[in-house]
Amino acid sequence: MNEYPDIADHGLIGDLQTAALVTTDGTIDWFCSPRFDSPSIFGALLDKERGGHFSARARGENVKTKQLYFPDTAILITRFMTEDGVGEVIDYMPVASDTPSERHRLVRQLTCVRGSIVFDIAIAPRFDYGRQPHEVTVTDDGAMFTAGETTMTLNLIRDADLERLARAEQTDAGDLRFTLSLVQGQTRGLVLEMNGAPEPRAVPVDEARRLLDDTAHYWQDWIGRSTYDGRWREEVERSAITLKLLTYAPSGGLVAAPTAGLPEQIGGERNWDYRFTWVRDASFSVTTLVRLGFYDEAAAFGRWLRDRIAEQAGSDTGPLNIMYRIDGDPHLSEESLEAWEGYRQSFPVRVGNDAAGQLQLDIYGEALDALWHAHNAGIAIGQPGWIAIGSLLDWLADNWDQPEEGIWETRGGRKDFTYGRLMCWVAFDRAIRLAVAYGRPAPLARWTEQRDAVYNQIMTKGWNPERRTFVQQYGETVLDASLLKMTQVGFISPQDPMWLDTLAAMETELVSDSLVYRYDPSASPDGLRGSEGTFSLCTFLYVDALARADRLDAARLTFEKMLTYANHLGLYSEEIAPTGEQIGNFPQAFTHLALIDAALTLDEHLAARRPGRRTNP
Repeated sequence: MNEYPDIADHGLIGDLQTAALVTTDGTIDWFCSPRFDSPSIFGALLDKERGGHFSARARGENVKTKQLYFPDTAILITRFMTEDGVGEVIDYMPVASDTPSERHRLVRQLTCVRGSIVFDIAIAPRFDYGRQPHEVTVTDDGAMFTAGETTMTLNLIRDADLERLARAEQTDAGDLRFTLSLVQGQTRGLVLEMNGAPEPRAVPVDEARRLLDDTAHYWQDWIGRSTYDGRWREEVERSAITLKLLTYAPSGGLVAAPTAGLPEQIGGERNWDYRFTWVRDASFSVTTLVRLGFYDEAAAFGRWLRDRIAEQAGSDTGPLNIMYRIDGDPHLSEESLEAWEGYRQSFPVRVGNDAAGQLQLDIYGEALDALWHAHNAGIAIGQPGWIAIGSLLDWLADNWDQPEEGIWETRGGRKDFTYGRLMCWVAFDRAIRLAVAYGRPAPLARWTEQRDAVYNQIMTKGWNPERRTFVQQYGETVLDASLLKMTQVGFISPQDPMWLDTLAAMETELVSDSLVYRYDPSASPDGLRGSEGTFSLCTFLYVDALARADRLDAARLTFEKMLTYANHLGLYSEEIAPTGEQIGNFPQAFTHLALIDAALTLDEHLAARRPGRRTNP
């Protein structure tokens, strides 16, 4: 029997400062606090013995479970169906404030909706990735866990004046186990509070219900601001809520995923920590959120980006790192949790990310493209922001023509990646447009000269005349799905013969039953052992490219096929294995961003198609 749940067998809850994963059997097996990038408290997802967990499961044989989100919210409901009754565990985190906080609440509300049901509950925290021992004190109202300066209070949801619940049984390891029996109509539960009240307290059922209602209203009000009314509303809005869950509200930074160490190949070494803000991912989020009408979130990241540029102005390493901690800290030193076995023995388990020191030239184009889209949405760039842009472009003008590590963060050395040059072209192009639009002072002649030089270089060195395709890096023949962005950013017409030949070559080598590989590691060594699955971002980029090439029937079919790879809640990890299993960190912001963009592009092109018209497959 497999001792680890499938990566896809999880839902996500969060409070806009941190998040937790909940399995379909009611176990929280990943939770870090007080921030996304803090050490884990529950980490059984990466080591079933050492990681720690918080489970609430219905007792009985042949228990069936179903999981869903309360409509238009980030409130997760896990339903248990037994021979004696039906029960629900409602998991959520009340939304935290926009200021950094050490206090976070995780609520598990247990209800019997029919018959009777017995829940077995186990709380086994492992602080600081299991490296910090803890003590526990049990009271009638709950328990207090203490690990160094960290405290975690367990408050019981119950009517204090009517009943007492049996005290939890304490194990030698400092874990708690107890049983909760409910009959139809009863609601009880637990509230975990990080660094909050000094003693446990009974939380009245009515108070818990009000907290649930307030949380539901927050999410419903937020998603109600979406301007999307297209064909795939359910999928788009679930992706939007997921992106919001991955946003650190105090800074506006977006984490690439809430997890670390989930493998791109089961048993392999491609296991990375994604709990940080990538300039690339977060820049794409600005464009996507603007298209959905979420201007506040787009503006918040714009400020975050401006601050990062200003901090590194004049630096020899360039005006931007490729990633930062969610508060803007650039230090992300990588280490391996040597004692942890990894998800299904996928070792090493890395925390931190050494790729932070890489040179990736594409981030400048992605950042400027985001600011251009924000401008078009009415989000103005102030004078400090314009000075930061000028500093960025000054550096790029002197440094774009050099080898780099590339978008995929390979560890095989610096190379002349075509995609990196493509996005340098975007950076100069968008900066020129912004200068003209605002009437701001700028060295337009120099920026134009550099933009044109990048364009000509790509057309000569990035194009392989023998293969008749744009290639991953200069002087090579390998294809790269990142170049699907070429038509999206306006570098080349989607009907240009050079582009159509490139798209045809990708379909032959990178596309497998609509799913798209990033590149072929065997043909382009990336410094790592093993292989990987298809990259979900690239599949949605392929949909976008097909739509722009007026191949709408093929685009729509590919999109609909990709939707079948979502998990039961509409969530996606980074990649899809050849078996159809989700692999890689979960859920991944990049994938959900690309899903939204693909849906919007498809909607626009389908709306423009005349009734009865057919397109090439």
